[in-house]
Amino acid sequence: MTANLPKLVVFGEALTDFIREDNQHWRSAPGGSCWNVARVGARLGVSTGFAGTVSHDNFGDELMQQSLQAGLDMRFTRQVDRAPFLAMVVSKHPPQYFFIGENSADLAFDAQALPSGWLNAAQIIHFGSLSLVRHPLAAHLLEIAEAAHAAGKRISFDPNYRDLMAGPGYRNTLCRMAGLASYIKVSDEDLRGLFPELDETSALTQLRSWAPTAAILLTRGAEGMQLFTAREVLFQPAFPTQVIDTVGCGDACFGGWLASLLTRPDAPLTAHLAFSAACAAVTCAQQGAYAPRLDDVAALVDSASLCLDIQH
Repeated sequence: MTANLPKLVVFGEALTDFIREDNQHWRSAPGGSCWNVARVGARLGVSTGFAGTVSHDNFGDELMQQSLQAGLDMRFTRQVDRAPFLAMVVSKHPPQYFFIGENSADLAFDAQALPSGWLNAAQIIHFGSLSLVRHPLAAHLLEIAEAAHAAGKRISFDPNYRDLMAGPGYRNTLCRMAGLASYIKVSDEDLRGLFPELDETSALTQLRSWAPTAAILLTRGAEGMQLFTAREVLFQPAFPTQVIDTVGCGDACFGGWLASLLTRPDAPLTAHLAFSAACAAVTCAQQGAYAPRLDDVAALVDSASLCLDIQH
């Protein structure tokens, strides 16, 4: 039976960010790019599973609690008796960070523990970020991505560049995942990190050569985003908003894109882009990696449309 299994399954890491506020104080917050994408999907009304593993301690308990509150399918997430995966954010501006996670919980992922029939039910399967550079997890996820692609499933991929991906070792994974993906999201900063030897145009050309049929979503923060398909290029401006925190905005953008595709499959690409941009704007206006609700996004889209009508 697959009727009650999720349409969107997100594989990857959930972690705890320790953010340095000043010389004396650090603030902890649950996070992780893939986990953020999963929460966004669930909060926007898409049946979603986060297929990852977290620690059996206070940090893992908080990740599990927030997963439940977001409406994620909890059959996909396990707690194990291993150390938590931690991101130590020494500075937000400019970004400086390092990770603590040798033999941590995320690496204990076991595909055999996933609910029976999940692949048949899933319509889009998401991969990305640190999980594809941490071993042995990365090798397991590549196998799952290739099996899902062979089964005719749509693959979404967000490299979400981090320093661990620097150098030639990650390039083969990047190429393999791009070749499997139906949807790829990259930021302008991602491109600079992933292809330091290339300018932006050349980097996009390289990515397109690996993913000739994928829809590539390129985000530029306040400068909006572009969608590159095999036939056209579309532009979506950023929604005006008061920027409180940019953490999680890229995840909200891509989670919104996937949710829009799944809930409104007949909508034009321009509508999916606008919804995606609105999700990012809602998250920017909140502290931390806020997962927007459908009414948050609808209110912003409606207000922007009203302003446009008044101007015309």
